[in-house]
Amino acid sequence: MADQNVPPRRPRDDRGWDGRQHHTPDGYGDHTSSAPYGYDTPHPYQGGYSAQTDPREQYADGYAHAGQPAPGPRGPQWVGPEGLGRPAPARSAGAGLPTLDDDDEPGRKVGRRKAMVALGGTAAVVAGGAALAMTSQFRDLFGDEAAGDATGATVTDGTAARPSGQQPSTVRTYTEQNESYMGSRAGEALKKNAPSGGQTFSGPAAAAAATKVTVKTVLAKDPILHLARRTTFGVTPQVVADIKSQGIDAWIRSQLAPEKIAPTKAELKIAELPTQSLTVQQLRTQRDQLNERGAQPDREVVDATIARQIWSKRQLFEVMVDFWNDFLHVAADFDGGEVYRTSFDQDVVRKHALGSYPEMLVAANKHPALLIYLNQKDSRKDAINENLARENLELYSVGVDGGYKEPDVRQAAMLQTGRGVDFEGKYVFKADDHYVGKVKILGFTHANNSSDPKKAEAAIDKYITYIALHPSTAKYVAQSLATRFVSDTPPKSLVDRLAKTYTTNNGMIKPVLMALFSSSEFWAAVGQKVRRPMEYLAATYRTLGVSPEASAKDDNGDNKRTPYARGLRQIQDKMRELGQYPMGQPTPDGYPDVYVAWTSAGTMVNGWNEAGELIAGYRTSFTYTAPEKLVAKPPATAGAYVDALAQRLIHQKLTAREKNLILGVAGVSATTKVDATFNGAITAVARAILASPQHHLR
Repeated sequence: MADQNVPPRRPRDDRGWDGRQHHTPDGYGDHTSSAPYGYDTPHPYQGGYSAQTDPREQYADGYAHAGQPAPGPRGPQWVGPEGLGRPAPARSAGAGLPTLDDDDEPGRKVGRRKAMVALGGTAAVVAGGAALAMTSQFRDLFGDEAAGDATGATVTDGTAARPSGQQPSTVRTYTEQNESYMGSRAGEALKKNAPSGGQTFSGPAAAAAATKVTVKTVLAKDPILHLARRTTFGVTPQVVADIKSQGIDAWIRSQLAPEKIAPTKAELKIAELPTQSLTVQQLRTQRDQLNERGAQPDREVVDATIARQIWSKRQLFEVMVDFWNDFLHVAADFDGGEVYRTSFDQDVVRKHALGSYPEMLVAANKHPALLIYLNQKDSRKDAINENLARENLELYSVGVDGGYKEPDVRQAAMLQTGRGVDFEGKYVFKADDHYVGKVKILGFTHANNSSDPKKAEAAIDKYITYIALHPSTAKYVAQSLATRFVSDTPPKSLVDRLAKTYTTNNGMIKPVLMALFSSSEFWAAVGQKVRRPMEYLAATYRTLGVSPEASAKDDNGDNKRTPYARGLRQIQDKMRELGQYPMGQPTPDGYPDVYVAWTSAGTMVNGWNEAGELIAGYRTSFTYTAPEKLVAKPPATAGAYVDALAQRLIHQKLTAREKNLILGVAGVSATTKVDATFNGAITAVARAILASPQHHLR
C-alpha cells in the first residue's frame, strides 16, 4: 500500500456531518464513544501520507496502521433496538436465553456453552482439517513548471529516486496478506483438502452434472445448494425453488442480467434513507436539513448495501458489488466519504460491477471519492503525491508481484497529475498542474507532450486502460475471483483459464464468471469457503425470513428515522462490532477473503448471540417469524423436530453428533415428546443450529 499510513478515517457518531470535501478535522465523535467532537492533536493524515511515521504498530489484522490508536477489543457488546450501547429491552422471567458467556445452569446435564462450543468447533472440519481448533483464539475460549522526460533523470521535487520525498510501501497487500494467512498451520490444513485441477465445460449445468465432489465436507453435496451458497448472501427456500424451476444455466443467466430483475419491497424502502437519492451537489447544499433529520450519507450508503445484501433478488450482482468493494476499495469512513461515497457506489462500482473492469478503473480514477481518498487532488507537477499511482498498480491492477518497480510508480504519479476536485465538489482536470513529458510505465510509453486537457486526460485514460488489461492484472483479477467463489487456495489451472478469458474479452466480467461457473473446480469445491462475519449475519437474516416491515412491538422511538432505517443501522452497528461491514476496511486493500483471517472465537460467539436475538424477535424494527412457527407442522418428538428445523434453517440434515449436541442444548433426548415451542427451548435449539458449521459455510 502507498507509503506509511492509511487514508483519513475520522471518528464518528450519529450527530451529523459537515459536508467538507477536503481533509480537515471535522468534529466527528466515534460512534461507540462519548468523546467530544474534534481532535486533541493535529490529525496525522493532513496533507496525505506521512513517510516518517515509525515505529509502526502491527495489528492483529496483519496491517500496520501508523498514526492510529490501536482498536479496542471486539468482545460481545449489546446492540439494543435503538442501536449500539442502548439498554436491552425488558424481558419476562424465563423468556429468551442467556448469552454464551453466562455460566452453565446448575443441574443441566450438558452445559449450553460447552455444547455450543463443541458444535461450533466442528467448523474445524469445514475445509477438511482442524484449522479452527488449531487457532489460539479458539483454544483460549476454553513552483517552477516542470517538463521533460520522466524516464530520464529530470525530477520535479525531492530526490532523483523519490520525486515527492515519500518512501516505498512495506505493509502487506491484499494478495500478500491472504498468502501469509494461508501459510499458517491452519492454512496448510485447508490446502490439503482443496480440490486441484479441472476443466471447463459447455456451461454451468454440464459442469455440475459431470463433476464429482471428493473433498471432505459436512455440507450436502447438492449442486443447487452449492450454487445458492456461493452466489448469494445466504440460501433461502425461494432461491432454491427458483434454481430448481429455472434450471442452473437459466438462473445464472438471469442473475447476470440484474437490470431485468424487479426490485423487492425492501429495495424500494431504501427511499426511506434520504441521502441515497441525492447527488453530490445536493448533499453539499442540503447538509443542514439532513443534519436535522439525523441523516448521515456515508453511513446510509452502508445501510442501503446491507439492505440489498439481505433482501435483493439480484444476489449475484450484490455479491459482485461486495467483491469490487474489496478489490477497488474506497472506505466509507474517510474524510470526504459523507459527500462522495454514495456517488462512488452508484457511478463506479454498481455501474460496472458486471461490465468492464477497465471502464470501472478509468471511472474510479476520475471520481472525487478516490481522488480525495488517496490524495490525488493534492498532487501537482511541482509537489507530486504517489498514493493513487501506487495503489493503481499495487492493489487495483497488476498487483504487488505484477512486475512494476519504483520508477514505474514515480512516472505514473507524474502522468496522473492534474486530476482533482473543484470547489463545487466536482471532478476537474487542472492543466496547469499536469506534468508534461515522456513517460514509460511497465511497458506503456507515451509522449505526454501536451497540457491540453483533452489530450492530457486521454493519455492518462490510455495508461489506466493499459494496466487494467495487463496480463498481471488478468491473473490478479482471476485469482481474486477464484478465491471469492471457489476456495481459499484456488487451483492454478482455474486461475490460468480465467485470466485467459479476461484477456480474450478485454476485461469484461460476465464471460469470466461464466467460465468460472462452467468449471469443474467451482462445482468440486463444496464446503471450501467460510462466511466472514458480515456474510454470516446477512445469511442469518435471510434464512430466518426476516421481513423489512416493522413489528407490532416497535415503539418508533426515533422520530427522525423510520423503523426500517433504524433497523438497518442496528445491523450495521452489529457488523461493526463483529469487525466487518460493507466498505469498512480503513486501508485501501479491502477485507481479506480467506478463512484463517477470521478465526476469532469472540466474534463467532457474538454472532451466535445475535442469531438468538433475531430468532427471539428482539430487533423490533423488523418483523420475524416466531421460532415455534419456523416449521409449519412441528413433529412431536425432539429428534424429528431438530431434523425438520435443520432442513428449514440450513437446508440439510445434521450429523448424528451435531444432532445430539443440539438436543443436549435443550436437555432432552431424541424421543422426548415436545410441543411447538420445543418445551420452551425452541429459541435455544434454533440458535444452536445456526451455530453449526453448515451455517458458517458458503
